Amino acid sequence: MKIDVLLNTNGVKLCNYSQRNAVFLSQLFIFIPNYFKSTKMKSVNQRLFHCKDEELLVVLKAVTFAFRRDLADFSAFSPTFTEAYATDFETRVTTVCDLLEPQSETLAKSIITERYINTMTGLIQQINRVTGYLNMAKKNLNITPTAFGLTALRQSIRFRNAEEVINNLYVVLENIRTYKTSLAEKGLTDEQIAFLSAAFSTMAADKQQQIEITSHRRAIVQDNVLLLNEAYRQAAEISSIGKILYKSSNPAKLADYTFTQILKNVKETGRKSSADDIITLPTEK
Repeated sequence: MKIDVLLNTNGVKLCNYSQRNAVFLSQLFIFIPNYFKSTKMKSVNQRLFHCKDEELLVVLKAVTFAFRRDLADFSAFSPTFTEAYATDFETRVTTVCDLLEPQSETLAKSIITERYINTMTGLIQQINRVTGYLNMAKKNLNITPTAFGLTALRQSIRFRNAEEVINNLYVVLENIRTYKTSLAEKGLTDEQIAFLSAAFSTMAADKQQQIEITSHRRAIVQDNVLLLNEAYRQAAEISSIGKILYKSSNPAKLADYTFTQILKNVKETGRKSSADDIITLPTEK
């Protein structure tokens, strides 16, 4: 039997077609099951919703409250919406809540946040002192508080931006080390420098712990996307009926079943809360 042979441009035998086909088929048999396995995993872990996980939780809680309040109207609309249905939805939302915001991790984050705030508040007096020494050394150094990094540090503390505080405090510490001699002549002590260094180390360690907690939780959530999707489907079903019930009769209740409106209200509340949390600092001169 004649076997065709594959040659290169110099006429050297590379392989025959039957060999090449055998290699191709063996690779194909490996690829196909892996492809379908990959496609199945992707579909299982794919979110049906188009918002952040924490935003989904806000929506679920809001819909849960509204649905329980309006259960009588829903039951009158359809026998599907029974007490058992409401309980099942509430249980599902509680499960999602425990998945996204477990109490132990929430407590740990709260402790870190409180420590952040205490550390940042404690920095204010030291910033004032360093600013004073820098102004006194202006004749020799001719460096402004802005160039030194103090203005940016003040602003990040004012807005309680922990990550920016860490970055800006690092810059200030580097400048203190560079110009320590001139600043020390005006009164800056090793104890004050040690205080700033300790604050930096504490905040950097807390930031790393926060990253580890978030990363660990994200991995667990990704493995349980099916739970999120099930809760989302049920919330979407409830919301679609809520819109039918209240679209013409009650605009206020209609908003409680409109996801975009729920998120808008939450974001507006969050902006107001952030404004209330701003720390008032003395005006820098």
